[in-house]
Amino acid sequence: MRLNTVGLIASLSFLLFACGEKQATEAPAPPAPEVSVVETKAQDVPLFLEFVGQTAGLRDIAIRARVEGFLEGLHFQEGGAVKKGDLLYTLESQPFEEKVATRMSGVAEEKTMLAKAKGDLDRIKPLAEINAVSKSDLDEAVAAYEARTSSLEAAKATLRAAKIELGYTKIHSPIDGIIGKSQAKVGDFVGRDPNPIILNTVSQVDTILVTFFITETQYLEFARYLAKPDPERVDNDDANLELILIDGSVYEHKGRPDFVDREVDTTTGAMLVQASFTNPEKLLRPGQFVRVRARSRAVKDGILIPQRCVMELQGLHNVYVVNADNTAEIREITVGPKVGSNWLITDGLKPGERVIYEGLQKVRDGAAVKPTVATPTATDKQKK
Repeated sequence: MRLNTVGLIASLSFLLFACGEKQATEAPAPPAPEVSVVETKAQDVPLFLEFVGQTAGLRDIAIRARVEGFLEGLHFQEGGAVKKGDLLYTLESQPFEEKVATRMSGVAEEKTMLAKAKGDLDRIKPLAEINAVSKSDLDEAVAAYEARTSSLEAAKATLRAAKIELGYTKIHSPIDGIIGKSQAKVGDFVGRDPNPIILNTVSQVDTILVTFFITETQYLEFARYLAKPDPERVDNDDANLELILIDGSVYEHKGRPDFVDREVDTTTGAMLVQASFTNPEKLLRPGQFVRVRARSRAVKDGILIPQRCVMELQGLHNVYVVNADNTAEIREITVGPKVGSNWLITDGLKPGERVIYEGLQKVRDGAAVKPTVATPTATDKQKK
């Protein structure tokens, strides 16, 4: 009886072990991970150079006092628009009015003395003709008349100078533009040499100038592009520069280069460039930091993929490519310049291949995957 019980237990254990082994061998394999892929395609890829620049007005005129004195009045709205000839500042004018009055008195005195000298000459001249007076008397009368004439001209010149100084007590806008914040208030003493204070600045902003520096290599790349024929470039329209504002938006109006400096700075290896942009909406103001973008060349049949597809390790770049049998293959690639949020691939990919875009953390080399075609977001598309 005991033997039968032991045999029954052994039989049940064997049965349970066999069933468990069968279940283990028949357990289904885990499903292939779902991944998003992008399909590569050949396209013409324009490449751009970007530079950091700063804006300035077409003309930025510093307003200074040209004579010394106390500031008596401000006649403008700070930050507002002004017209050429508008009165901006007035300085105390009493000392200069007094100087003008003094110079006018001097002119009147010289006129009186000139009239006397002319009368003496007119009286002596006919007497000298009949030898009633000596020749030396006539010479003295002529010399006195000419001296008084010169003195009158000198007095008139000093009067004009005094009037000019009086005019400097009223400071007018030299151009149409926008005026800034005043650096002096009513009651301040201004115009003292050798460093007279800059009262304000008026900027003409209907056109904005942007200055930036480019490297010698960038200059050569851009110059070579301009030297080659390009059907997409309109040679008679040199307004081919774009302006990217601090918020990332592209400025509506394109600009044109005004000049490239004559030489490369030997200390920095850079060249100064100035470009101009129309500013009809007065959106741009002097002093803004911007990025200037210029097209340098175009790559024929280039391949672009989003940067998030690329894995970088120790200077090597790799992507996962989904083969025809839906297995993942890791592949080394060579990358070129970045274009927006994409990367230009110069070697390692062909048109029509599927590159994993999302789900990289779930993939290993040679593993099966379940791909779906992804639509890259706007930030992953090429910036035109």
